[in-house]
Amino acid sequence: MIKKLILLCALSMPLAACADDVAPFSGEISAQALLNDYDKFSEQYKAFTPTAQDIALMQKLEGKELIVLFGTWCHDSHREVPKLIKLLEQSKVELASVNYVAVGYNKRDDAGIAQAHDLKYTPTFIVKQSGEELVRVIEKPTGSLAEDLTQGL
Repeated sequence: MIKKLILLCALSMPLAACADDVAPFSGEISAQALLNDYDKFSEQYKAFTPTAQDIALMQKLEGKELIVLFGTWCHDSHREVPKLIKLLEQSKVELASVNYVAVGYNKRDDAGIAQAHDLKYTPTFIVKQSGEELVRVIEKPTGSLAEDLTQGL
């Protein structure tokens, strides 16, 4: 059945578009691979210029864990995840860890990371310390992404 679907898809549109429709990438990915392999993320990364205030705010994340749950297919992820990548790079904040986890249309990944964090909307940014969730930013920040990520820290 899958072979027929791929063949049908290939006859009607470019194969890359078919692959995205059948099964978008899911799993852990590095920031660099995301920017290299997905044009929409790369374009937004290049277009975004963080403010000095936002770069300074990112220092509040020092030593924290960050989990980024997103979809390579999601317009909100296209907008927000590249902002985070640039904020982290320019602020040079040293996190305990950062994990970028792409999910499928069903908002799941094979490792179960999205399910373990009760993912409902993409992107979702989760700031943790010693395994305890401190901050969760869902879809679109209410202020700047840096403000929302560091609120209450």
